[in-house]
Amino acid sequence: MKSTCKAFSLLLALFLILPVLCPLFPAVSALAAGDSVIINEVMASNGTYTNGHAYDWLELYNPGKKAVDLSGCWLSNDPDKPLKWQFPSGSKLGAGKYFTVYCTGEEHDKGKNSVYYTTFKISAKGATLILTAADGETVITRLYVPRQYGTVSWGLPKGGDACMFLASATPGRENPKKGYAYRCETPVLSMEGGFYDGKITVTASGAPGDTLRYTTDGSTPTEKSKKLPGSGVTFSATGCLRVRAFNDNAVPSATAGATYLIKEEHPVPVVCLISDEKYLFNEKTGALVKGTGSTPNYEKEFEYPANIEYFDENGECLINQVGTFTAAGHSARQNTQKSIALYARNAYGDNLFRFNPFPKRNYAEYKSLLLRSANSDAFSTRLRDCVFSSLAEGLDLLYQDGIAVEVYINGRYWGHYNLREKINKYFVAAWEGVTDEDDIDSIDILARSGSDQFTQNGSNADWLELVQFCKTKDLNIPENLAWVEERLDIDSLFTHAAFEMIIGNGDFTNVRMYRVPGGKWKYLLFDVEAGFNNDEWNPDPIGYYIRPVSGKYQGFRHEPLNALLAVPEMKARFLNRYAQILEHSFLWPYMNERFTAWEDTLRLLLPRHIARWKNLKMTAWEQNVNAVKNHARRRPAVSVLLLQKAMKLTDAEMRTYFGPVMKQLIDTNFTEKEKKNFFGRYTPWWEE
Repeated sequence: MKSTCKAFSLLLALFLILPVLCPLFPAVSALAAGDSVIINEVMASNGTYTNGHAYDWLELYNPGKKAVDLSGCWLSNDPDKPLKWQFPSGSKLGAGKYFTVYCTGEEHDKGKNSVYYTTFKISAKGATLILTAADGETVITRLYVPRQYGTVSWGLPKGGDACMFLASATPGRENPKKGYAYRCETPVLSMEGGFYDGKITVTASGAPGDTLRYTTDGSTPTEKSKKLPGSGVTFSATGCLRVRAFNDNAVPSATAGATYLIKEEHPVPVVCLISDEKYLFNEKTGALVKGTGSTPNYEKEFEYPANIEYFDENGECLINQVGTFTAAGHSARQNTQKSIALYARNAYGDNLFRFNPFPKRNYAEYKSLLLRSANSDAFSTRLRDCVFSSLAEGLDLLYQDGIAVEVYINGRYWGHYNLREKINKYFVAAWEGVTDEDDIDSIDILARSGSDQFTQNGSNADWLELVQFCKTKDLNIPENLAWVEERLDIDSLFTHAAFEMIIGNGDFTNVRMYRVPGGKWKYLLFDVEAGFNNDEWNPDPIGYYIRPVSGKYQGFRHEPLNALLAVPEMKARFLNRYAQILEHSFLWPYMNERFTAWEDTLRLLLPRHIARWKNLKMTAWEQNVNAVKNHARRRPAVSVLLLQKAMKLTDAEMRTYFGPVMKQLIDTNFTEKEKKNFFGRYTPWWEE
């Protein structure tokens, strides 16, 4: 059959400035006479995300007059290794029909019904795709794919005879009639986004012959958008600008964007997002609204492009790039002010956010970030999770750092958020110092019980084996204990369990475990805002952890902890660790510093935030913060008494492990009146 692509006849000077185009390749039919299949379109830098994935893809097309059977045929991204992936039995392509093959680079179900999944990817730097007959030798068709632009497909225009870049990707459908040899250059704005004292005028420049078009409502400019005047666009109030280049002979450019904050105060860093209304708030497609369907939009994991800017507390722009966003969180997605996850993606430019907003981290970059709207604490203190998590600093326990920021969306003030590290394989890799991409991909991250539905990344097989071993084996037998120690970081488990019991975290399902290749299972701190709640004497948060090994688990697996506590030396190790954590993180002067820093910041931000969202009052906020601080002062000492009861510890054991630290907690954390009430309730064994 004829090749789908042939070389362009171009002048040498033009050839040097354009991407490499497809050369002519002969294709030998392995099918019956008159049958034909071609690789009709390819996307090697996909920016359309579904359930967190934007797989590469290729489209096969049958231009013949009868169906062809591709059962057993092979696809590959390397002509030297043509037998990489094989179509399953029953893979048929009807006459005049298309089907899409997603190139995932992962082990995946092969697929069916015109949608298939290969185990290889397509390099955006260039590749040769080859379709080979079931005999493993006969080439059906091949296609050379040059270096690709992000979010732009490469294929055969309808009625054309040479592959070109296509302005609109059409997987599984007929290609557009017009193709292009290159993409327009991205315009350059004359002024970067940021803070300005008064009216400004912004212009932009592009390549000769390009037409620049713009919007100020956050939408992506189209050929119908207004032309950018040579005199520029004037901003006398806060707003956003997006500019894009167009040319009859080229794919439209990527979109330049910036937010201009006019006469705005910025006591904290500011994050600005610019995106199309259809991605944000449209009832059918918007990620940040409920929508009209039976499943809320914000539960559908829509992931869309957005221009993302970050300005530090001095107003300096540290990043301005296009990435993607999704709604984030669990039950708190129902809140009007949604939490938002941000991702750096290759298809839109840089695959990293090359800055570090967090004072307690020494990382140079991030793959993703989380704008947390305070979730269930949104109507209370808006600081609980950040303050409580920060108490884990120095405990060798992975936790999410965080800072307070203000957010603007399409130039509109969107209120106070807590910018947090986002839990994923890259978050774990940064903490553990893992840099190899294959090792990063192999990091195991589990939630709650670690069962299949709570496997966030990697595999849970070894975890479940470990849990079952702890449930059924006596760890007082040295070889059994050694088996567990080889697989579980016991100090990590003890630190995590003690921390959660001390703060009295009532949301016991918020548990995360992880393991890097070649390492042991460890724990990380996640979503602890339910700690230090209204009843510091509540024994349940300790009862979730201290329970018979044979008891039914509640949301997470308690067996490893309790199997270890049945070993005398492990019990002593846990109690010593509990006391160390109390002394390190829960004496009031140390805790109060963390509270005070966040209180002082939020007092500056909340009046405007409350005016925007009207979901809180400053007087109520002050009362809520004071109540949390009172619980935080008293709960650590109370937890020791509750632990004594749960573990049936004698007063002698309590004096051995907790005597000194208990004295410190009473002296530093309690008022004189509280001391009297406390002594009236419990015999002060720590004084004996």
